[in-house]
This record gives sequence, structure tokens and C-alpha cells, in this order.
Amino acid sequence: MHDQNVDPAPPRRRGLVVLLGVAGAALAVAVGLSIGLAMPVLTAPSDDSSDVGFARDMSTHHAQAVEMSMLGVRQAGLEEVRRMALDMGLTQQAQIGTMRAWLKQWNVPPTGTGPRMAWMRDGGMSHDADMADQPAEDAPMPGMATEAEMARLGTLSGAQFDALFCDLMIRHHAGGIEMVDAVLRTDPEDEVRELAEAIKVGQQSEINALTQLKSRLSEQ
Repeated sequence: MHDQNVDPAPPRRRGLVVLLGVAGAALAVAVGLSIGLAMPVLTAPSDDSSDVGFARDMSTHHAQAVEMSMLGVRQAGLEEVRRMALDMGLTQQAQIGTMRAWLKQWNVPPTGTGPRMAWMRDGGMSHDADMADQPAEDAPMPGMATEAEMARLGTLSGAQFDALFCDLMIRHHAGGIEMVDAVLRTDPEDEVRELAEAIKVGQQSEINALTQLKSRLSEQ
């Protein structure tokens, strides 16, 4: 008489089934991870996309604001200007780091071979008319200070510095918002949209604060 409770599968067979099950589960996890890791590469913006152009050009745009801000920390007359300058510089330097990380993740170089701001021209910006007569490599960036303006800012201190700093940074931020609006019209990647919207909110708030400060300075 046979014992009905005896497992019909020999121990070695059961072990093989378990081993195959574990191996199959591990393979599924590995495949899932591979797909997950590959997706950012497979869906990354192309080198000539507005996402990549924005990341490159806004990094350059931000770099000048950081330079102006560091001058403000050292040369501003009012403590309020120094505090604002420090906050702007730290914020925009952090954003530069984020955008450079994107470019690395997207496997594109930090600088392109095409003309600057081409992604904005393709978007039909009003800025295009001013850029039409410019050599591609010299295409202006919205709101940027000229070399002469930066040199002059570097020679000033106190109230004179504060006044010019407000003027240049208000214009600079307005140009940055123009670039943000341009990329937002192109249905960018989620991370680009989120940062662009944050830049717009932050810089519009700073424009308001700088405008009020400039008004007070003119009354002194």
C-alpha cells in the first residue's frame, strides 16, 4: 500500500523547478532594469532639439548672471543688494549644474556645432529679426550684458554699482524669461519644463524686487 502523502516529485526535480523559477525571476528583473536604464537614452532629446539648445544656451546665459552676482557680493553698496546677488548667484549656479547633468545624461556635448539660439529662431521668436544680420556664432542672447557693460560694472562700487546692477539684471532676467517662454512652447521634456517654469517664477519675482529697489535708489 502506497502512502498518499508522499510528494510525487523527487527532491532533485523540485530543486530544479525552484532553481528555474528563481533564475526566471532574476532574468525578468534584469530585463526590466535594462529597459529602465535604456529608456532615458532611447528617448533622450536629439542634439538639435529645443531641450538641448535650451540647456546649453541657458547655461551660458546663467553664467553671466553668476558673474554679475559675484561682483554684487563684493562691490554692492547696500546689504540688500549683496544678499540678493548672493542668492541669485547660488541659485543660478545650481541650475547650471542641473542642465549640464542633463546634457551628460542625454549623451550630447555641452556645446553644439550649430549657431547659438537656433532653437529659438526655429520657434519663430520676435527676437529673430534682430538676429538675422548677425553671424551665427555671434547671435545675441536675450538680455545679455555687453562686454563693455560688464567691464564698467566691474569698475563701480557703492550706489553707482547698485544702480547699474539693477538695470543689467532686470534686463538679463527679462531675456531669460523670453528663453523660458520659447522652450515651453515646444512641449519640452518633463524635467526641462519643470526647471523652466521654476526659472520663470524665480526670475519674475527678482525682477519685481529689483524694480522696487531701483525705484528707491532713484529717490535717494
